[in-house]
Amino acid sequence: MIPPLEELLQTLTRLPGIGRRSAERIVFFLLNHPEEARALAEVIRSLPERVKRCPRCGNLSEGGLCPICRDPKRDQKTICVVAHPWEIMKLERTGEYRGLYHVLGGLISPAEGVGPRDLSIEALVKRARMEKVEEVILALEPRLEGELTAMHILERLKPLGVKVSQIAQGIPVGRDLEVADEVTLAKALRGRIPL
Repeated sequence: MIPPLEELLQTLTRLPGIGRRSAERIVFFLLNHPEEARALAEVIRSLPERVKRCPRCGNLSEGGLCPICRDPKRDQKTICVVAHPWEIMKLERTGEYRGLYHVLGGLISPAEGVGPRDLSIEALVKRARMEKVEEVILALEPRLEGELTAMHILERLKPLGVKVSQIAQGIPVGRDLEVADEVTLAKALRGRIPL
């Protein structure tokens, strides 16, 4: 393959979820539609200048506060904590949550050298204190790093008297019990709801 095409293929395959075959389809589409290629290049080029982090919650924003932080109809006394901005989009699609968010920027991971100071935990504590938050909901990944992060946040918020809760974790819809591990089953039992 000629070098410019191979270079683009290599670049595309470094993106999450794009394998060699998908990259090839994208490259050949762009070659056959040069106007789309130019438009895509311009959008990608301008992305870092146009999209910033919300100074209040860390969500993605087009400068200044994000739309969620600007919305006066949101519950200002509840903050849902997530590791990454794209998790906000997933939670918003449920239509179940009407409070604010706080993006940590990752999870505590001693193996990767990520500690509490590398995340926006202190900003969360400051927000909880200054905004007189009543509840913090932890929506963190159900793995060791998520548990470590949750324990640290709980320890930091406890002196403030803020209620800290965690989203229920358990069996995904459409999955059989036989494929669930014991930890997932235990969390599903603890997070059960009355009917």
